[in-house]
Amino acid sequence: MTPEHPDAPAGETTALALKILVAGGFGVGKTTLVGAVSEIRPLRTEEMLSEAGRTVDDTDGVDHKVTTTVAMDFGRITIRSGLSLYLFGTPGQDRFWFLWDELAQGALGAVVLADTRRLEDCFPAVDYFEHRKIPFVVAVNCFAGARRHDTGSVCRALDLDPGTPVVLCDARERVSGKEVLIQLVEYAGRMHTARLLDSVG
Repeated sequence: MTPEHPDAPAGETTALALKILVAGGFGVGKTTLVGAVSEIRPLRTEEMLSEAGRTVDDTDGVDHKVTTTVAMDFGRITIRSGLSLYLFGTPGQDRFWFLWDELAQGALGAVVLADTRRLEDCFPAVDYFEHRKIPFVVAVNCFAGARRHDTGSVCRALDLDPGTPVVLCDARERVSGKEVLIQLVEYAGRMHTARLLDSVG
C-alpha cells in the first residue's frame, strides 16, 4: 500500500493506491479488462503477432487475435474515495513469464481471467499465485458461444484452495470488471488480515 498524497493536510484521509495484477492465458481478455475499467488512457505494450511467433504461441481458440502483450498493460481505477487500484496486466505467453516476478513485487492480489473453452490455459497463473501466497480471484470471462459453467465446477476443475473466489464477468464491461476488482480487494484484505493475526498469535 502506497500513500498517494503524503502531504495531505492533517485530518484528511490519505489516499491509498494498491497494486493489482491481471493474469491468465493468451487471448483471455486481460488487455480488454484493463482497458474497460481504467479511468486513464491505458498503457499498452502490444505488438503484431508474427509468423515466427506462431510456431511458439498456441493460438487455438483465438485465431482472430492479431496482437499480443509483450511487457504489460497498465491502468488505474478509483474504487471509492481514498482508494485507487493500479492495474498491471501480465503477458500471457510462456516466453514472457520472466516478467511476472517483477510485476508481482508489492502486489496486493491478482485477478486470474479464465476462458471455459481453454480452462487449462490459466493453470500456470493459478499455480504461480498459490505458490507465492498472493491472494487471487478467478474471473470467468463469459465469451459469446462459450459453454456456461457454474462457479463450483470451475473451482473443482482448477483444484483451487478452499475459499478462493470464482466469479463470472464480461471483461468488456466496466461495471462487471469493477465488481471483480472489488471482490478481489475484499478477499485479499481478509487474507492479509488473517495472516497478520496468525503471525502475532
